[in-house]
This record gives sequence, C-alpha cells and structure tokens, in this order.
Amino acid sequence: MKTLAVIPARYASTRFPGKPLALIQGKPMIQRVYEQVTKCKKVTQAIVATDHKKIYDAVTSFGGTAVMTDENHSSGTARCMEVWEEYHAEYTHLINIQGDEPFIHPESIETLIALLEDPEATIATLARENSNPQDFNNANIVKVVRNFKEYALYFSRAAIPFARNGEPPSTFLQHIGIYGFSKAGLALMGKAKASTLEKTEQLEQLGWMENGLNIKVGLTPHHARGVDTPEDIHLL
Repeated sequence: MKTLAVIPARYASTRFPGKPLALIQGKPMIQRVYEQVTKCKKVTQAIVATDHKKIYDAVTSFGGTAVMTDENHSSGTARCMEVWEEYHAEYTHLINIQGDEPFIHPESIETLIALLEDPEATIATLARENSNPQDFNNANIVKVVRNFKEYALYFSRAAIPFARNGEPPSTFLQHIGIYGFSKAGLALMGKAKASTLEKTEQLEQLGWMENGLNIKVGLTPHHARGVDTPEDIHLL
C-alpha cells in the first residue's frame, strides 16, 4: 500500500479565523498535525491542502509539503479530493486528517490504514469507547454503531443506541473524524447522489452510506483533542 495523507487546512473558520496558524506551545497548529501524521511509518507522503497563502508559507517554512486548493470547497473531504485528482496515479489509498487535530496519535493513523487492507472496506474511520454520560447526550459528539463485521450501521449526533428501557449504555462508541479511502471508494464517492440524511444531521459520512458505501470502523484507545474555538487552545 502506498498511502497519501492529506491534511485540509482552511483559513476562514467562522468560530476561529486563522485556526491552523494558532500557536500551541510555540508551534503553529498545522505543524503539530503534520508532525504527528509523518510519525506514522505507513504514511508514504503527507500534504497540507489549504486555501490561504499564509498557511502554505507556514508549512513550507518548517519543511512540510503544501498545495493551494480552491477556496470555495464546502468540506475538508472536497479539498482532499482535489489533491487526489493530481496525485492518484502515485498512490493506492488516501487518508484525511483534519488540520485541527494537533494531538492525533500516529498509532491511530496506523490502525486506520490497516483497516483498508480489507477489500470490502471502501472507506475506513475510527471510534473510541466512551463511558461519559454527558458526552452520550452531547450533540457535538458524534456517536456510531457498527455490526459484527465492524462496519458502520449509523452515525448520529443523537444518543445511539437509544435505550428503550431507560438505562443508557455503560459505554458507547464516539466517532473519531479521520477517514481512509480506497481508490474504489473514491471513485464511488465521485458518483454519489445528494443525501437527505447528510443534510439532516450535517454528517457527510451519512451521505456516503446512503449511497451504498461500506465504512469500516476500527477502535483506537487514543483520544485526539480537536480545536474548534480559541478557548480550546487554553485547555490543551
């Protein structure tokens, strides 16, 4: 397997403009993400896909690889797909790690890539076991349920599985939003139809599932703390 890791990094975040350049212990966030990704030995090449020259310059200044992409992309996945169009001949798989995950663990990335060795896995992602009841009812924390073959049955912002008897589960699976794609999966995504489920829950992976793509969900013990607002920086 030759794996291309793409890190989408958008400058104009509504809640945190310039977020990829925010300093964390003296380093720009995007540098910390890049360094974590390149620690994974199964990653053949890492590229930051950005819409802003300041981010591009920051990445090249620390020796990383960056490309400029269309500023009108509606999602990080769309930004990754633009890069894939240019580099697809050189690689067998693509992984997407968001530019606001400065503490993503290299072992989690390795687990993600290993899932793609299953020929039925057109898309792969990760989850971790969580026993916090407040998180279970938090709409900002995405939950996932999977079948016995480790394929996703559904993702939701709601508390799933719903406890009919009133007893919430002692643990649930919290989705970790990094993705891996096979070439076949990427080709099918390019033909996907509009999805009602994706629009309703604002979860792009539901659109892939509604179009019939299989998403394999692996488990990781590592909890990557993402950054959504400036306040999150002070909690790191």
